[in-house]
Formats: sequence, C-alpha cells, structure tokens
Amino acid sequence: MSLLDVSGLTVSAGQQRLVDDVSFTIAPGERVGVIGESGSGKSVTSLAVTGLLSDALTASGSVLLDGTQVIGAPDRALRPLRGPVAGILFQEPLTALDPLMRVGRQIAEPIRRHLGLRGDALHDAVRAALEDVSLPDPRFARAFPHELSGGQRQRIATAIALAARPKLLIADEPTTALDVTVQDEILALLDHLVAEHDMALMFISHDLAVVSRMTDRVVVMRDGRAVEQGSVEQIVREPHDPYTAALVASARALDSVLDAPASAAPTDGEAGR
Repeated sequence: MSLLDVSGLTVSAGQQRLVDDVSFTIAPGERVGVIGESGSGKSVTSLAVTGLLSDALTASGSVLLDGTQVIGAPDRALRPLRGPVAGILFQEPLTALDPLMRVGRQIAEPIRRHLGLRGDALHDAVRAALEDVSLPDPRFARAFPHELSGGQRQRIATAIALAARPKLLIADEPTTALDVTVQDEILALLDHLVAEHDMALMFISHDLAVVSRMTDRVVVMRDGRAVEQGSVEQIVREPHDPYTAALVASARALDSVLDAPASAAPTDGEAGR
C-alpha cells in the first residue's frame, strides 16, 4: 500500500489550472523527487498533499495520505496527520518559524501535541531533537529565530518537521535560501536523518543534481503537469520528454564547466573577443 497516492490531482485558481491531472505514488521508505522550474506546480502540489492550500484555490482528484482522503476533508480531520504522518520542511525558515517564540518551544509544540510528552520527558525530547540536527548546545533552545544563522534556522525547521517522527518528510526546496557550503551540510543532514528514521521523502527542487543526490525516483513537472516519471537513472540516461532532456543537458553542461581545469578558462583578453 502506498503511503501517498495522488491520482488526477488538479488545483485551480479561478479558471487557471496551477496543477493539471497529476498522479504519482510514494511507498513507505521511498524517496521521490519532484522537479521543475518556478511556476511548474510542484510547491502547490505539496500544499495540496497536506491540505494546506489557501481558500482561493480549489482542488479535485484524489490524495490519499496514509489511507486518509485529503481532498475535500475538513482541516480538523487533517491536523492529526501533519506531524506523525507528514512533516513539512519549507524553503525559507525565517518565515516558517514564529519570530516571537523561542525555538525550543517551537520544537516542543508538535512533540507535546502528537506524542503527549510533558515535563522532563518533553524537555529531554526537545534536547534530543536538537542533537539530531547537530545543535546540542542548550543556548539554541533559548534563542529566537532572528538570533540564528540561515543554516541554523533550517536545522531548527528540520527538527520541528521531524519532531513527531513522521512517516513522510516533504522538503520543499529546503536549501534554496542558503549559501553553497551550508546547502551541502543541510542535504547531508537530511539524507542521514531520513535514512536513520526510515522515512519516505518527497523532495521538491528545481535542481536536477540535488534531486539525483537525494532521491531514487523523479516526477518532472512543467506548466502544472507531470510530463515524465521514472528512476533517477532512467531520467538521466534516457529522458523521453523534451523538457526533461533539456534539464539533463543543462545539468551536464554545468558539470562540464565546473569540472574543466582552470587552464581551460578563457583569459580576460579572450573573454572580450
């Protein structure tokens, strides 16, 4: 049985379709990447999956999350799923975190709500969550989000997303707002935690190299539609859709530039010709 089963999902804003008849599944423990350019519908898909679409959007089709139908369900029926079934890690942690609440309390909230811990047990669980994301110093629990670096905020957001030990982690472009060095640290952390806790992963990105690193199977989206699906190896070696082929070619071109020896780079004079 699939942990997530999306069938014929369509999301509209008035007459405009932001997601158009998208279908895919994620099995327990499976890692699936959703890739596409800005405006392709990948982030809207993730919001539809968890029932977090704004009131201005309407959804149809079917989304079964651990056997529960999300489309058309009232929010009170979906709240128990957000945490124990699906944890969500957003792109920009500074806006995802509450600026007026110490981060220790923000980590404690899903633990208290979903796992029922109180007192010393809750304190120990918060400390363990911080240790999981390599922030063991107690001062981090007492900090406000603005007192932390971008990488530290994303680690806190990761701790919150994983606090209730979800079966599925939905990571929506979690490294886009970070510099390259910190991006690599966060990706390595997510890779480790997903494996350690045996979670499924829905990883959303516009970067094929990152998706190839983090996932085993890929859904390629363009203009709201899933234009191609397959294993990472099949997508990279034998893309069928022209858009997928262009993504692969672009990634290879970037790799060839980065791998070129320094002596091959043009001089100032050559660059100006």
